[in-house]
Amino acid sequence: MREVLIITEPERIKVLSDQTRFQIVSLLRERPMSVGELAELLRKDRSTIHRHIKALEEAGFVEEIGRDGVERFYSRTARLFLLKPFGEEEDIVAFRMRYLQVEAERIYNLLKKAGFDIKDREEFIELTREVLGDMEDLAREPLKRLENVELTEIELFHVLNMLVFLESCELCEKAKRARELLGIGELK
Repeated sequence: MREVLIITEPERIKVLSDQTRFQIVSLLRERPMSVGELAELLRKDRSTIHRHIKALEEAGFVEEIGRDGVERFYSRTARLFLLKPFGEEEDIVAFRMRYLQVEAERIYNLLKKAGFDIKDREEFIELTREVLGDMEDLAREPLKRLENVELTEIELFHVLNMLVFLESCELCEKAKRARELLGIGELK
């Protein structure tokens, strides 16, 4: 199993848009499981789970890792999936917008929990959503090139930091406004 798998192809990412498939991948984060175990946990019949497993396997999210009698056991192909759909199709754009909104709200909540006194919630979330979108757009080509490179989680973290650094000049005004909203001073 790889530590990190970067996926930018819209068709592969669409496979996870099905709630049952997403739940299967989430459950397999804990440990490898058989179709029977997944069917029981998700309260679905085995044939339904098997069909979803096959779709996930074809898209590269899960793999068969062994058998015990007639039972096949499946695992994720990576501990961490970085999903960055690039495309202009309506469903890809809608997926991206929902994803960016959820992530912007998550960042707001994390910073509030850490004790930041954010002056304008809505403006901060909107700015964060914009910056995340800008960063994805700016990182599009490097991420596509990294899609087939085996990375650890810490290597991914460092690569993403480097991409932010490389594009930081283009985001200076937004960074200045974010510091104001967070109530932190200029960086020295």
